[in-house]
This record gives sequence, structure tokens and C-alpha cells, in this order.
Amino acid sequence: MTDTVSGWLSIAGAYVLGGIPFGLLVARWIAGIDVRQHGSGNIGATNVYRVVGWRAGIIVWLLDVGKGWVPVTVAHSAALKPEWQIAAGLAAVIGHSFSPFLGFRGGKGAATSLGVMLGVMWPVGAIAFLLWAVTIALSGFVSLGTIVGALSLTPSTLVLYPGDRARLVFAVGAAMLTIARHRSNIRRLLNGTESRFRRGGAKSEHET
Repeated sequence: MTDTVSGWLSIAGAYVLGGIPFGLLVARWIAGIDVRQHGSGNIGATNVYRVVGWRAGIIVWLLDVGKGWVPVTVAHSAALKPEWQIAAGLAAVIGHSFSPFLGFRGGKGAATSLGVMLGVMWPVGAIAFLLWAVTIALSGFVSLGTIVGALSLTPSTLVLYPGDRARLVFAVGAAMLTIARHRSNIRRLLNGTESRFRRGGAKSEHET
């Protein structure tokens, strides 16, 4: 099997894996509910946390991170070139955000993007995660933390991986997708109507 065929298969597999709606499945398994009909209606870990509880939220977050980490790790183990590894990771993020199992709707891609970065450029992912956590701790807004983390991807990649076009493409693409998926959160942050991170804060539309 040629690298090109293997590469495209890894992209297709990553997209399908990324599209598995773990938030929907875990909420249904633990609480017997369709999480799309509760809280913000999103399938991401934040809404699952708010609606079902912290254990379910953590399970969904870890699974969504895994959706990004597994494809790039498998592609690396298959000795595919970094470009194919990055492409597989990006496909997983797109699958999470536009799931083929949910009418091409889904989460906002942050956790899955983190999983990709942990697989192919963990220092960039670690910086983004740290900024995310600190911003939430200081502000109480998950959406703001995610946006700050996304904004750090491109400069961190430029500094830590100079000249690496594949990683830079992923950093820019993931940041743009994450921020675009948070347009409504940005409007609410500017208007002072965004919900802070707490269980029961159901009106926020932010999800990972």
C-alpha cells in the first residue's frame, strides 16, 4: 500500500472517529438523556458537565481529546510523513465539529485539537492548555480560556517549530476553526452576558 493510499485512509478513519458523538453517548449511558435537549444543546464536555455532572464531563473530555491523539499516533506508528499525520489530526477535528452522525453538527473542536497537539507538538498543546486553565481560573469563562488558548497556537508553533509548514498549517487552521465556532460566545463576552463555568450554567453555548 502506497503512502498516498495509507494517508487518505488515515484521514478518512480520523474523520469518522472524530465524528463519534461521545458527549451524546455518555450522557445517554449515564443519565438516560439526549444532551442535545438540555442546557446549551451542545454535545461537548462542558454541556455534559453542566447537565450530567463532573464525572461524565471528564469522561467526555478525555474521549474527545483521544479522538485527536489516536489518529496522529496511529499515523506516526505507520511511518506516515508528518504532513499526513497533521492532515489526519485536522480531519479528526473537522469530524468532531461536523459529525457525519449528527447531520454535520457537533462540538467546537478544542479538546480534539488538544489531542492532536499532544500527539504531534505537545509543547504547543501544553502552552495552550496552561493558558486555558489560568484564564478560566481568573475569569470563570471557559469560552474565554478556549479562545486565549487558540490564539496562542500560531505564535507558539512559529517559535517552537520554525519552518515546519505542516504544524503551522494545523495551528492556524485549528485556531481559526475554534474561534469561528465561538462567535456567539465572543458576542456574549463583549455584551457581558456570557455564563461562567459552573454546573447548571446552561445558557452558554460554549462546548469543547
